[in-house]
Amino acid sequence: MKLSSTIKPISYLKTHAAEIVRNLGKQREPLIITQNGEAKVVIQDIKSYEQTQETMALLKILALGALQIEQGKVKPAADVIKDLRERRMTR
Repeated sequence: MKLSSTIKPISYLKTHAAEIVRNLGKQREPLIITQNGEAKVVIQDIKSYEQTQETMALLKILALGALQIEQGKVKPAADVIKDLRERRMTR
């Protein structure tokens, strides 16, 4: 993705809002809006946003897992399976 082609001033957003919304859904690339020559806002279609949020959630889970491994807060899978079976049998 070339960011240079997806940067527009806020005046462009004001005059082309409907076109921008249409294009975001088709192209699935974010649009960067500038104000006074400085990047201020990123606009993207909802599907891309949801995908980004899901990716971030998975990355957080992976980071948490790596931290737990570093801290030694892990159990062998066989022990976990044994514990689960024992809990199921006591119900």
